[in-house]
Amino acid sequence: MNLSNLKPAEGSTKNRKRIGRGTGSGRGGTSTRGHKGAGSRSGTSTKVGFEGGQMPLQRRVPKVGFKNPNRVEYNSINLDALQQLADTYSISTINFDTMKEHGLASKNDLVKILGRGTLTAKLDVQAHAFSATAQKAIEAAGGSIVKL
Repeated sequence: MNLSNLKPAEGSTKNRKRIGRGTGSGRGGTSTRGHKGAGSRSGTSTKVGFEGGQMPLQRRVPKVGFKNPNRVEYNSINLDALQQLADTYSISTINFDTMKEHGLASKNDLVKILGRGTLTAKLDVQAHAFSATAQKAIEAAGGSIVKL
């Protein structure tokens, strides 16, 4: 086998429809565009979501609620995840770079520490936000928090 005798798998390719090649082709005449109207003429295009003048779905559906454009979205990390990090890698300081390195956060994330689980290790934790229970638990274990 070499490059000169390679072929696609049987039935994987089809010939395209050749339109506008005379009446004998079966697709001559109007070339599948129908008679008259904007769609039959060259240079026409319809907008995305256009439904032929019918009220489009995006406008028919009732709009409900409010989306705050200024909402701050945090990536949440619980205390049990921090405890597991401390146990596995024997870390005493957990900062944003440590979280990125171990896959708990991405580079553009804002991180909030939440209070699920128990914390026994003494940790110095740096994050963008802390819940009240997480803050108490970290300080009760002898650690400290720093808000970024």
